[in-house]
Amino acid sequence: MYRYSSRLRWDLPQNSISRAIAAKKTRGERLIDLTVSNPTEVLNNYPHEEIRRALCQVADFAYQPDALGHLAAREAVGAYYRARGISVDAGQIVLTASTSEAYSLLFKLFCDPGDEILIPVPSYPLFEFLAGAESVRAVPYRLVYDGVWCIDFDDLESRISEQTRAVVIVSPNNPTGSFLKLRERERLLELMGDRKIPCISDEVFADYCLDRTENAGTSLIGSTGNLSFSFGGLSKSAGMPQMKAAWIIISGPEDECRSAVSRLELLTDSFLSVGTPVQRTMRELLQIGDEVQQVLQQRIRTNLDYAKNTLHDTAGSVLRTEGGWSAIIRVPQVCSEEVWVTRLLNEQNVLVQPGYFFDMRSEAYVVTSLITIPEIFEQGLERIKVLLTQC
Repeated sequence: MYRYSSRLRWDLPQNSISRAIAAKKTRGERLIDLTVSNPTEVLNNYPHEEIRRALCQVADFAYQPDALGHLAAREAVGAYYRARGISVDAGQIVLTASTSEAYSLLFKLFCDPGDEILIPVPSYPLFEFLAGAESVRAVPYRLVYDGVWCIDFDDLESRISEQTRAVVIVSPNNPTGSFLKLRERERLLELMGDRKIPCISDEVFADYCLDRTENAGTSLIGSTGNLSFSFGGLSKSAGMPQMKAAWIIISGPEDECRSAVSRLELLTDSFLSVGTPVQRTMRELLQIGDEVQQVLQQRIRTNLDYAKNTLHDTAGSVLRTEGGWSAIIRVPQVCSEEVWVTRLLNEQNVLVQPGYFFDMRSEAYVVTSLITIPEIFEQGLERIKVLLTQC
């Protein structure tokens, strides 16, 4: 047998939930799927024609690679942020094909094999895989919930070691929906700045804020006290995951920013992964995405309100969320999350995600997507309510 890398596990077995889903699909049973987070699937009036027209306007398909991304495309991203009151210059921006690629690039930039990256938990279960692919160790630090989600700074500081090369922040977090608070931002920048540890701030859901006043100014874009890298992309900002374009915005001391850009340019020049058509239409795609974003914003609010109202006076409750696309529902600890998810699947044909999928610290929680088609979301919540009333 050929020898494969040991940096990742290749033999991931199916769990009982995935087996149950596969069995139901084999039998042709209709599932009420509350986990779909693909805008192209959940929007009936998705702007296919507008996107087609934008791409058809490209007259020049000549290959003129720029390692950092076409200047016009980076300027379009800068204008996108300036329209939101955030000053960004094209020289701060590096285009990538996805935020996953952005993480990979930064892990290459800062880490040698065996080094460590601090990652938040709960959070989307992607970091360990991406870090492992670069032979880097992902070290978790805790977010805690007491009516609102916050960084446990004692836990974070205790995780810093001689091998720590960067800290990841996700704002708003997926699935908690929590933004980095202003006081957390200052403390984080001071803590990491003193140790010369760069901050990687995943801000892909930043446009989906439920309270602009409370969470204004929590981006790391424009921070000067410590080197930081903020992520965004068409996948969430424009609801266009199929376009495969994202970006890194670099902030911090000027000399450190220049050094980071020059090194990233060497890396990106080796891949040149962002396609020419999407770069040439970046401005138009972001403009089209503004309307997609507005539709998704309204849907998130509608579904969140429905969940809160439906579960009111039941044994379940919706945890506070400040933004993003997900809702966490606390369910009684009379059984494990796996039992809850399996019962919802087997008895109600409702598919949700268990809290442990996101490394929730305790049980029992289930996670739903707030961009689900409202009629489907309502059916699913009503069936969750049925199961809760049986507790």
